[in-house]
Amino acid sequence: MKSKSGGKVSAKWIPVFSICFFFLGMFFTNKFWAPLESNNQLITKQRLDQELQIVSEDCSNKKKKEGDTDNKDVMKEVYKTHEAIQSLDKSISMLQMELSVSRSVQEKVKTDGSPAISDQSSQRKKVFMVIGINTAFSSRKRRDSVRETWMPQGDQLRKLEHEKGIVVRFMIGHSATSNSILDRALDSEEAQHNDFLRLEHVEGYHELSAKTKIFFATAVAKWDADFYVKVDDDVHVNLGTLAATLARHRPKPRVYIGCMKSGPVLSQKNVKYHEPEYWKFGEDGNKYFRHATGQIYALSKDLATYISINQHILHKYANEDVSLGAWFIGLEVEHIDERNMCCGTPPDCEWKSQAGNVCIASFDWSCSGICKSVEKMKFVHEQCGEGEEALWNALL
Repeated sequence: MKSKSGGKVSAKWIPVFSICFFFLGMFFTNKFWAPLESNNQLITKQRLDQELQIVSEDCSNKKKKEGDTDNKDVMKEVYKTHEAIQSLDKSISMLQMELSVSRSVQEKVKTDGSPAISDQSSQRKKVFMVIGINTAFSSRKRRDSVRETWMPQGDQLRKLEHEKGIVVRFMIGHSATSNSILDRALDSEEAQHNDFLRLEHVEGYHELSAKTKIFFATAVAKWDADFYVKVDDDVHVNLGTLAATLARHRPKPRVYIGCMKSGPVLSQKNVKYHEPEYWKFGEDGNKYFRHATGQIYALSKDLATYISINQHILHKYANEDVSLGAWFIGLEVEHIDERNMCCGTPPDCEWKSQAGNVCIASFDWSCSGICKSVEKMKFVHEQCGEGEEALWNALL
């Protein structure tokens, strides 16, 4: 007979089994959950690193944007400061020149007793630019060709002066003989057109340097202009384009604008443009210093005033354009090489005009002006002229 307690567990083993199962459970729990907790910590760390990276990039971008903004602000301030310094430099230059003019006038009044000069200086008319067209007694047909093309006439000439501040005059002196037939013919032409600036100068081709000095001195005494321009009577000019170009340089002090060149110093006699003082320029074969070609150039007020004040001690070379360039050697002058002031005649200026790059002045280098300008000036004006609207709409 089987015992009744054979299939039952004794009560004393129950605590033992409980403890064993407890430790067994702890063993399996540590084995399977520890890596899981480690994985969770890794994921949490990766997320934290990503969030830190995002925050860091945001800060960097923000700093970069702030840096770019700061750089732009700094550049704006630098540009404004540069403009202010440039404007102040010009103002100081103007005051110095005006002071020199006043002293010069006072000295002249003391020496020759002519107070009218002082009155004339104080009554100068303020204008934008004065254009002197260099001409001669024998050039009546050239003057007429200019009047019929790019130079306004009559009421339009007065209107140009009053509304735009642009003065245009033929500049000419007088003959060696007082009241000669040449002078009387010029008087008659002046009465008809009223577009001359008469100079205290004896006309002659080899006196162009002296005539140039006298022109600037006379123009400065008569008009208070921002710019003074000299042009030959066989050159075609677009006045509106010239005015707009000069206006861009208005804030600058002491500017000398033209087609800058450096030609050879010609020591040989009996050649055109012979330089008697060639030895001053060094060895044979040397070139002149940079200067504007003589067909057309422009000077700011202070440079024209400088010539006016010092005209009696400025040396004259054989060639007018060389003389002008020499007067500015050693001065703080900005040479502006403006290639639109020396375009060729059609098709050169015509192509440029069609491309939207209207020329300021056109002439033939081979002739130092427009070849046969009396016959050709109208053709050049038709092909390369800017139109009347450009002149009256020019922003000055």
